[in-house]
Amino acid sequence: MKKIITLSIVLVVTTMVTAQIRVGDAVIPYKVTFEGEELTLNGAGVRKVLGIETYSGGLYTVNKYRDDRKVLDADESMSIRLVINSKKVTNKRMQKVFRKGFDDAMFGNTQSLDERIDSFLELFAAPTQINDFYDLVYIKGKGIRTYKNGEEMGYVEGRDFKYALFKIWLGNEPACELIKGGMLGLSK
Repeated sequence: MKKIITLSIVLVVTTMVTAQIRVGDAVIPYKVTFEGEELTLNGAGVRKVLGIETYSGGLYTVNKYRDDRKVLDADESMSIRLVINSKKVTNKRMQKVFRKGFDDAMFGNTQSLDERIDSFLELFAAPTQINDFYDLVYIKGKGIRTYKNGEEMGYVEGRDFKYALFKIWLGNEPACELIKGGMLGLSK
């Protein structure tokens, strides 16, 4: 009986440590840690184009949010994870979509961010594959650290850059309403 209880406890602890969720074809963790700060999945969704899953996206935060404005305005560490689900998502397409996303998010007024946007887009020069994942991590009071498959690719300074970047998915005209709703925990 003691062996069964011990085994049950070990299984529960192991499950809690490696807790993950399936979001479309992607599997993402419930918790991530960057620079010693633990972030919890706020919500996630899937981007589909013509019925094909292109990528899954999750928002990780310290506090739970349902209001997009509060996420955009918050000066606390948070992250967006993007997981590639389709070979149609190439690095060139990502760069093009990010550029359009910044332009849409800022209503064409990106002049103050243009140099930083260019630096950010350079981080996506390498080819992508299915199951590659990118973490776009805002470090409180500093800027965005970008990771690919867990390895840091680069850093872009500024809370204003975080605002513009996160607005691509969480703004009034997001890249995908399903992902926005999912990230805010408003849709399943």
